[in-house]
Amino acid sequence: MGMSSKKYNIMWVFYLYATTYCIAYFYLNPNKNRISYFAMDIIEYTEDKKVEWEQFLDNSNNGTLFSSQDFFAYHPANRFKNRHLMFYKRNKLVSLFPSAEYDRNGKRFLVSHPGASFGGFVSRTKTGVEEALELVKSLIKYARQNNYEGIEITRPPWVYYEFPEDHIDFALFKAGAIHRKRELTAVVPIYENIDENLKLLRPTARTSMRKAIKKGVEISQSDDIESFYHILEKNLSLRHNVEPTHSLEELYRLQELIGDRIKLFSAFHQDNMIAGTLLFICNTRTVLAFYISQDYEHQKLRPLNLLFVEIFRWCSDNGFRWLDFGTYTLNNVPNLGLARFKESLGAKGIFRDTLTFTF
Repeated sequence: MGMSSKKYNIMWVFYLYATTYCIAYFYLNPNKNRISYFAMDIIEYTEDKKVEWEQFLDNSNNGTLFSSQDFFAYHPANRFKNRHLMFYKRNKLVSLFPSAEYDRNGKRFLVSHPGASFGGFVSRTKTGVEEALELVKSLIKYARQNNYEGIEITRPPWVYYEFPEDHIDFALFKAGAIHRKRELTAVVPIYENIDENLKLLRPTARTSMRKAIKKGVEISQSDDIESFYHILEKNLSLRHNVEPTHSLEELYRLQELIGDRIKLFSAFHQDNMIAGTLLFICNTRTVLAFYISQDYEHQKLRPLNLLFVEIFRWCSDNGFRWLDFGTYTLNNVPNLGLARFKESLGAKGIFRDTLTFTF
């Protein structure tokens, strides 16, 4: 009887201690932006957290330029209602979720992020299934308690991962997410020996490359974004009746903010720019060709094939593993001409998925 009473007293003391700790932690915590769900605490990003955010991003499994606060800073202050979230477990930062409020057909959505090509959870290399489930549950509860009617996430393709995994995707689908769309993006592996990349070229691409060399086309990095932008603007207007995603002023602003993480490679003929590709250095593994354009008055010179061979060489020399040519589908409709061009340079299509919940 005495032993049982002693056990009971110990359990009672433990219960009181645990209760007191929880009250102190959740109600006396000085960080007023901290919201606790399950084993996770969520803090809404503020400027004083920038160093911590960027350090985590740089050391993450799947962080990219599109989750950097420097990248988001190019947007005008009133363009988005940002809701960048930081997830903590036992006071240790374990994930980032860059996002913003967005009106989706009259419903208030939390979208990661409408001003970026892709985003979603930025996670650690050691994030496993259990932590992924906790992150997704915490995000859903945060969204519901803040009166969002849905969540939308465009996930980075697996080539942007240090260690490819689908833990977050599994957790999202388990929680009820569905595909809103699945677009194909064209990726090329980058080899240490550039000859391996040349082997991937189809005969048409090889012929075009040789023709460009024979006609005197030269490739170099350039700072002349304005000349490239004029080619891009004219091309998109004539062929697709659309404008570039970024204004010229926004590209200059991006240059200021992200410096060497934006590169322009251009093709010249007789000192005139006739084609170019604007690259975003997304992380240490993968480069994205965000804009590709040529002056169609000089199309017969076939500058783009030679341009990309030199970009492959530069990527190889600088230790990158993948070049992402970007999507060649829109709402699941393929642009077959664009697909043929990218595939002729050795590219294969992989999914860039957009997932959604509605509550």
